[in-house]
Amino acid sequence: MQVIKHPDKSEWKSLLARPTFDTSSLNDTVSRILTDIRQEGDAAVLRYGEMFDKAVLKELRVTLPEINEAANLLSEDLKEAIHVAAKNIEKFHVSQKFETKKIETTPGVICWQKAVGIEKVGLYIPGGSAPLFSTVLMLAIPAKIAGCKEIILCTPPDKDGNINPAILYAAKMAGATSIFKVGGVQAIGAMAYGTATVPKVYKIFGPGNQYVMAAKQLVSLRDVAIDMPAGPSEVQVIADETANAAFIAADLLSQAEHGADSQVILTTTSEKVIEQVLSEIQVQLALLPRKEIAEKALKHSKAILLKNNEDIIELTNEYAPEHLIIETADYIQLAQQVVNAGSVFLGNYTPESAGDYASGTNHTLPTNGYAKAYSGVNLDSFIKKITFQEISREGIQNLGKTIEVMAENELLYAHKNAVTLRLK
Repeated sequence: MQVIKHPDKSEWKSLLARPTFDTSSLNDTVSRILTDIRQEGDAAVLRYGEMFDKAVLKELRVTLPEINEAANLLSEDLKEAIHVAAKNIEKFHVSQKFETKKIETTPGVICWQKAVGIEKVGLYIPGGSAPLFSTVLMLAIPAKIAGCKEIILCTPPDKDGNINPAILYAAKMAGATSIFKVGGVQAIGAMAYGTATVPKVYKIFGPGNQYVMAAKQLVSLRDVAIDMPAGPSEVQVIADETANAAFIAADLLSQAEHGADSQVILTTTSEKVIEQVLSEIQVQLALLPRKEIAEKALKHSKAILLKNNEDIIELTNEYAPEHLIIETADYIQLAQQVVNAGSVFLGNYTPESAGDYASGTNHTLPTNGYAKAYSGVNLDSFIKKITFQEISREGIQNLGKTIEVMAENELLYAHKNAVTLRLK
């Protein structure tokens, strides 16, 4: 990690820049694949699956026997862990249910909203170097609570054409209605356009590599909604001398191991904390199976020494981290000043991995500074709200003049007439 001491505020923008990689050919490649899928359907999906996943498939849909067999391939400990996590995720997201309230804005004018689940949603679950069965729970559970009628799940198979059994087990338990052996750009295209086998959906959710993210953004221009713009994972830790250096190092490495393009940031007012954490990172890094990946991420990660907590909070809100961990004596006070972050973890005993798996909050979060404008996935992500209004004869008499005056001044006389006729 780079160590930066007391940077001037004029340097913050460049200092907080996310890592960039050469993606000059990325959009052309993604666009070509999407065009083929739109035109050829299943044939293109199968062809690209063989090209990228090295899997020769006859059928894209996962069969019921395959789903049922998954339970036999998992340890009892893992199944129990999935159940505990699912229960907490369900409890937290159920608490977000919208309550309809009828409001009388003017005597005789009643307005209200109704929350309706998006009928068809598509979930993309990465299944390569790290099969994210936890993401199945994070997406399918709120979709089911929201009342989505079709919950389509796409995930890449291995070279033998099999799906990771933990993904299948979680999908069945969480309520996915159909599962398909489709990964990468071809999965996004299949769900956006629909094929003979894969249904078209109205909104696509889920993380992925740069190609998947580019595909999601391209199809969102006119064909389907997406959860949010997203990119490589990131975490920022705010720490003081009351924090445990081993805990901080573990929190930073938990994100660094996601991918070479991940970024981790340590912010503190203590040089001692930086020294202790950097030392501890080396100890823990040596023991990680994904050491090489984490090392690459650490090359563009930073430990930043600042003068006071005011500067730390200002820098934090500018960075807008996907994950923010506050390990300080006054973490509640600091947390109250945070306005830009995806998800915040408070105190020495709240690791980011708790939110990734089992505390109940959702781990699908805005990255790359999008936390300034976007929320993480929540129950509302799977819901649309329809407004209703009912106006009585008394109500149109009370409000009619206002509408007439506004319509006339916008030169929209048919709008005015729609009210005038009723007033007569």
